[in-house]
Amino acid sequence: MFYCQEIFDSIFLPMVQKTVRLILTLSAPMLLAAIGTGIAVSIFQATTKIQEQTLSFVPKIVATFAALVIYVPKVRVEGTAFLLEILNYISMMQVDAVLK
Repeated sequence: MFYCQEIFDSIFLPMVQKTVRLILTLSAPMLLAAIGTGIAVSIFQATTKIQEQTLSFVPKIVATFAALVIYVPKVRVEGTAFLLEILNYISMMQVDAVLK
């Protein structure tokens, strides 16, 4: 039981925290682009009294796709580093399990 608690405290909790932080960090540019574009389109629609429903979707999709294209290298680098860290922890756990 003590060994499991040690793994939980030393590896699992920091890894969960890092995972949540990484998800928020990597999804933030696309979400902020969509939110900013949505607010701008809403203001434009309110000032011009154009109430076309499809007008709000196309700019959001374009802005989200543009942000995705811009941030793909960052997502790839940080995602790969995180994957390698997880695989390293898995290999360490396998070695520890064999040794015990």
